[in-house]
Amino acid sequence: MAKNSLLSRALSPEADTALQQLGKNIRRARIRRGIKQAELAERAGMAVPTLRRLESGKANVGLAVLVQVLEILGLIDQIGNIAHPDTDTLGKALEEQQLRQRVDSKRVDDDLDF
Repeated sequence: MAKNSLLSRALSPEADTALQQLGKNIRRARIRRGIKQAELAERAGMAVPTLRRLESGKANVGLAVLVQVLEILGLIDQIGNIAHPDTDTLGKALEEQQLRQRVDSKRVDDDLDF
């Protein structure tokens, strides 16, 4: 299997758009703080081209790089909000549906008491 075979596949348009928006957000946060790319890259222990890929929304940037940059920019607390259970409306709906099915199944079993 080729190295990074997952990355060689095309992302969905939604995923690609989300990564590009994340990159733009990080770039804007860096600029607002008056931090140059070279400075942020050095502080994060990465090469400037890696930071450029992150700010461009490229999929081949590691999660550790993202976390390091968010920490330096003072945005690390926001990473805990990604896929947070309280904002996962689809997950909550599915969980509620499964719970109802279990309750309904229990009621059917109780009705079979001879």
